[in-house]
Amino acid sequence: MSPALPEGDPAPEDGALPSWVTSGAADRGFGVYLHVPFCTVRCGYCDFNTYTASELGGGANQTAYATTALSEIALAAQVMDRAGLPPRQVSTVFVGGGTPTLLPAGDLARMLDGVRQAWGLAPDAEVTTEANPDSVTPQSLQLLADSGFTRVSFGMQSAVPSVLATLERTHDPRRIPDVVRWAREAGLEVSLDLIYGTPGETLDDWRLSVETALATGVDHVSAYALVVEPGTKMAAQVRRGELSLPSEDDQATKYELADDLLTAAGLQWYEVSNWARTTDGVQRACRHNLAYWRGDDWWGIGPGAHSYMGSDEPGTRGIRWWNVKHPLRYARVLGDGRSPAAGREVLDDASAQLERVMLGVRLREGLDLSVLSAGARRRVAGHVATELLDGRAALAGRAVLTRKGRLLADTVVRDLTD
Repeated sequence: MSPALPEGDPAPEDGALPSWVTSGAADRGFGVYLHVPFCTVRCGYCDFNTYTASELGGGANQTAYATTALSEIALAAQVMDRAGLPPRQVSTVFVGGGTPTLLPAGDLARMLDGVRQAWGLAPDAEVTTEANPDSVTPQSLQLLADSGFTRVSFGMQSAVPSVLATLERTHDPRRIPDVVRWAREAGLEVSLDLIYGTPGETLDDWRLSVETALATGVDHVSAYALVVEPGTKMAAQVRRGELSLPSEDDQATKYELADDLLTAAGLQWYEVSNWARTTDGVQRACRHNLAYWRGDDWWGIGPGAHSYMGSDEPGTRGIRWWNVKHPLRYARVLGDGRSPAAGREVLDDASAQLERVMLGVRLREGLDLSVLSAGARRRVAGHVATELLDGRAALAGRAVLTRKGRLLADTVVRDLTD
């Protein structure tokens, strides 16, 4: 079961944006997120807005999806033009899901071409697609690279078959080195996503997963603690006592092990759950995700996708909106010539400040202390004393998490957002 959409104000049928989104827009980057809501199997822990063929029935087939998404891209370009936003090339594109590579590579290429025609791609644009290891071939990866994709993020999750079975992942872990090699031969950068804290996973299991990922030589690894969301199949299994969740100490030990192994292999953390290698003086971080964390603008295409446009105008610091969830309704609304936006909210100064702190503190670069309230700045010294924030960085005017602080990032954020 995917989560409910947020509560908010009604969105206009034409998708119109307030004129104040133009304030400071020229200084903000612009990215595009393309949501592909299809999966072969719904994993028991997943609460993303995704659907299998059996859940969708006969109405919303994958064949028509790229054309539907292209119609929203065209609408988005019109809405931004009518709002008076300055022309900006797209600096990052991220195709997520779901499993985007369930669509033919030619469809993903068509969607990217739609973005290119609507806004243009910056010469150094980062273009990423997520993929399952069992949803690509050497030929499909080469076609993606030839069409302008620069990066692929594989959902590896684990190298241990029993752990993958608990997560209901369908791929063979022995395939990981092959897909990484195919992607690199096509000229794509590669990231591997891992999950730790699966019920039944031992510390040795987790070590094997991290070491297997590193053995491929990838330049980027994401490692996320498993969160069992309400309404998922796994949540029901836990409630019935069929699965037992690990302790917080177990989660912390696995995070520290991952950080030790990744750092020793030359990958440095740049966000609490992300590590990347530096080559030729450039860290291979995911620039699209960095744009979210740093407050750039983005337009989300697809059912359930979220979008955000900021503003420098006092009192109205940005606007966020989200699309209708179901692919059938999404296609129907666009077919009627209307915006698929289901609701939206305006961020005032206080809301924008909360998000700036919440996101900025998680980055290795940290947060400028000048953006904190006077009360929050006074509490920084306490977090330095308890070794949650780096003392040297604090003296230099920035709030930067220590490794201990990364384990307690939510606690630090709550204390700095009054």
